Formats: sequence, structure tokens, C-alpha cells
Amino acid sequence: MSDGEPRDEEVAAALQRLLGWPEIARSGQLAKFLAYIVERKLRGEAQSIKAYSIAVDVFGRPADFDPQTDPIVRVQARRLRGLLTRFYQEDGAGEAVRIALPTGRYVPEFVRWIAGEDEARGAGAAPVPAGPDRKGGLPATWFVLAGFALAGAILAFAYSSWAWRNGANGDAVGPLERPSVTVTEFQSLTGNIADLGMAAGLAIELVTDLEHFETIAVHYGGGAAATDGQNTDDYVLSGIVRREAGGLQYSAILTETASDNVVWNQAIALDGEDLRRADLLNQISDRLSLVLGNPRGPLHRAARALAADGTALEGRESPYLCRVLFDLYRESGSTVSAERAQTCFVALGDRARGSGQALAALASLVAETGPGDGSAAERLSRAGDMLAEAVLLAPVSAFVWEQRARFFELVGQHDQAEAAYSTTYQLNPSNTDAIAARARHFAFMGRLDAAARLAGPLIADSPEPPAWYFCVPALDALRLGQYRRAVEYAGIYAEADRELGPVLAVMAGQGLGDADVVNRYLPRVLDLSSFRARGILTQLRQRISNETLLRDMRVALLSAGVPPAALNAGF
Repeated sequence: MSDGEPRDEEVAAALQRLLGWPEIARSGQLAKFLAYIVERKLRGEAQSIKAYSIAVDVFGRPADFDPQTDPIVRVQARRLRGLLTRFYQEDGAGEAVRIALPTGRYVPEFVRWIAGEDEARGAGAAPVPAGPDRKGGLPATWFVLAGFALAGAILAFAYSSWAWRNGANGDAVGPLERPSVTVTEFQSLTGNIADLGMAAGLAIELVTDLEHFETIAVHYGGGAAATDGQNTDDYVLSGIVRREAGGLQYSAILTETASDNVVWNQAIALDGEDLRRADLLNQISDRLSLVLGNPRGPLHRAARALAADGTALEGRESPYLCRVLFDLYRESGSTVSAERAQTCFVALGDRARGSGQALAALASLVAETGPGDGSAAERLSRAGDMLAEAVLLAPVSAFVWEQRARFFELVGQHDQAEAAYSTTYQLNPSNTDAIAARARHFAFMGRLDAAARLAGPLIADSPEPPAWYFCVPALDALRLGQYRRAVEYAGIYAEADRELGPVLAVMAGQGLGDADVVNRYLPRVLDLSSFRARGILTQLRQRISNETLLRDMRVALLSAGVPPAALNAGF
């Protein structure tokens, strides 16, 4: 062992400090997950840390667990990575020994953090492990040197790409424009002329579908050769179709033009009845667009990184940047993210600020976060007027109709909300945020079967599903009596919904007979100002018309010891 590698006892102490941090301690599942992977690696059992073993040993999944259909380990690993990052940025900023969970892996790394190392590597570079794996390997100094070289290469690549987008000097000046992509025809490699129809026309389908998102500039590139050496778009989307195991496999590849690097790829395998579908190409395009058009998809990563890191954005405001900031608000629901989005929209020129899309976003911010003067009723009235104008200005914008649907839902006009959600889906059937919002609305109205059918594929298929997507999975797990799973999903949902999330977690804890879960979430319910002002169920009735769900909440809360008077009146 090199002198720089953390000793086992140092790692164990670092683990205990993490487990004692309130943000991790309040989530029993994440604490157990972290302890499990760290302790296994300390015992020299890193090879046994797999998604299957974590699912069975930590999350209580049955022996027939299939990680391809149940994404719980991937989802919880993403949450754990986020908490580890927060800990070392905040309470644990002075920690000398750190535990990291690399993206795409479940085996933790133990690193010794040296003061000032951040600046030496460059902002945002990952910590360099202080030594080799515990089963032996190259000297620690080799890893440090390799780490510096890799960090330098990453920074150089980032600079060259940024300079290409913003001018030779790399200065970040001018509005941030939406990403542009050229879609070329997919090449058939089946060797059978009868299969040409399985690829011909897919590029046109993709161009049409991606244009519905309004945050991407999409162009048709014809054959691949048509773009060679002359494409000026940021990305090129290409692909192939080939025969495999009696079926077809579509492979899509997204290449960054500046670096000629592949930044994303996806394979879709079809056989049987799928191959005989009349809308085969439409189905493939929908599945690819679901990822590529997604706010968290590969085309928007650079803009999201810029918007999320706290960088001053003055002078960079554009309709696209404002939409990115608005999407970040949608995911977190935080006041800070709402203010950043509103500031961006207000800074736009008159024409951009007066567009249907900008008006719809501003109306949502007014209705949901209450900026400005006036009573709640006055703000809602103003937001409704803004949305009506937005629809007139942009009648075929799925984004505008989605915001109108959310507004109707907020004010309890559920029939109008469902009609607006239906229009949203017709305009853009690949908008996962709108699908998830509609599914949640179905559940709140008592149509949980329809909600589950809509929401089921979203967690597995959409990139980095935000916490609010987990409402319907939590409700469905409660209905099916899968209380352990309901605890997990409700805990995730509670990050986005401070009202309903903790209530669902209490219900799941009651069903599981786990007093620790109930005791963890019940104080959040009782401390919430909106509940204290109006009563728990009175407040939730503004959003939920499903009397069966409200009754189940009442029973669970009373069983947990909530005073009956607190359900329907302020306390």
C-alpha cells in the first residue's frame, strides 16, 4: 500500500461521518446502500458489487430481480452520487479521506483529498484516487500522473469545443443558442433489398418529431455523404439497421461535429409483431426522440451544465437558455431556480419575451411560485390571462399547452386540464415531462390504471428521470401492497413534492409496519407551513380529487398519531 492510499480505518471513519450526515441519515435505504458497497470493498469483495446483489441485499428485491426492467439500483445510485457531491461541497468540504461513486459503476473509490488540489487540476475535475485498488496494481504516483494528464485532456477538449461554438478566443459572449443537429438517413446493412423500407424515411420522421420540442434546430441531411466536410450544425445523428437473431436492430449514433466524437448512442431491437407494425418507423422515431428531445438528453448537457453551475448568465440570455433554466426549475421546484428562470425571461428582448412560449413559462412561474404583487387569486387570474394569450400566439406549441394543462390542474379545473394534456400529447407524443405530468394527474383523479400505463416506461427509458416522476410509481406500489418499493419511490418523490411525498412515505411505512420510516417522514408532514395553515387533507384536496386516495391518507395519518383536527383545519 502506498503512503497516500487511505487506510481501512480511515475509510471506515469517513463512512461513519457520511452516515451521520442528516441528508443521508434520513434515508435509510441510501445509508444502507452506501454502507453495503463500502464495507464489501473493504473486505476485498469489490467483484461481487453488482446491480443484482445490491437490489436483493439492500433493496429487498426477490431472487428473480431483473435490472433491465426495474431501475431501482440505477436511480438510487444517482441519488447517492448527488448526495456525496453535496456533502463534500458543504459539510464535508474539509474531509481529507473521501468516498466517491463513479458514474456508471457501483464500486466505490476511496481517495485522499489534498488541499489546493482543486486548483491544480482545474475546476470541476474529479478527485484523483490516491492509490491503486486494494488487490494490487500500479503505484499511486502513476495514477496521480495519469489523472493530471486525463484532467488536462478533458479541459483542453472542453476549451476547444467551447471555442469552436463561441469564436476563436473562447469568450462566452452573446446569447446561448439552441443546439443544432443534422439527421442523416439510416443505412441498411441487412443485405436484403426488401429491408430498405425498414430504414428509408426514418430520418424524416426524426426531423419531424424533434422539431416538436422547439429547443433544437433540426435539419435533414440526406445520405451520410451529403454532410461530409460541410456540416455546420453542432451534431450529426446517423445510424444503421441490421439483422440480428431473426429480428432487426436499429443503432443510432450522435456525433459532435467539432470533435468528431460520438457523444451518445442507442440500440433498439425489434422482432415478431413489432416488425409487422404499419407504424414501425414512427415507433422507432418516438423512442429515439424521447431521449434526444428530453431536457436531460445528450443535446442539452452543455447548456444544463452552464445553467446549473451558478455561472453569471448576464449577456447570455436567449429563449433557449431561459427554457433550460425553466426545465431545471421544473425538476427541483426550488425558489432559487424559479428566480433564475424568471430573471432570464425578463431580460429577453420585447419580441422574445412576448412569444407564446415565454408567456407560458412566465405564467407558470407566476401561478406556482407567486412572484410579484397581489393576492393569490389575482396572481392566478393574471397567469390564466397570460396562458390564454400564449395559446393564441403559439397554438401548436406542445410546451404552451403543457403549461396550460398544469395551470388548470393547479386551480382544480381537472376536465380542462385533461383536455389540455391530451392536446399536448397530440402535438408531441415524445415529451416525457408532459406524459409524466398527465400520468400524475390521472392518479390524482382516481385513474391509477391509466396513470401506471403511462408512467411505467418513463423511469426506465427517459434519461435521468427527475424525482417528481416517481409519484405514480409510489402510488401504484401502495395499491399493489409493495410497501418496501413504495417507501423507496415515495422517498424519492418527497425530494420534489414537500406536501404529498412525505404523506405517501408515511402511508408506505404504515403498510410495511416500519416505525422508523413513519418517524422519519411524519415530522416533515407536521412541520409544513401549508398544512399548518389549512389542514393536511384540506390542502391536498386542492390537487387531489380521488376520494379513495384521500381516505387512505386519512387512515394512515390517524394511525400514525396525527390529531384528527389537523387533517381538515389549521393547527
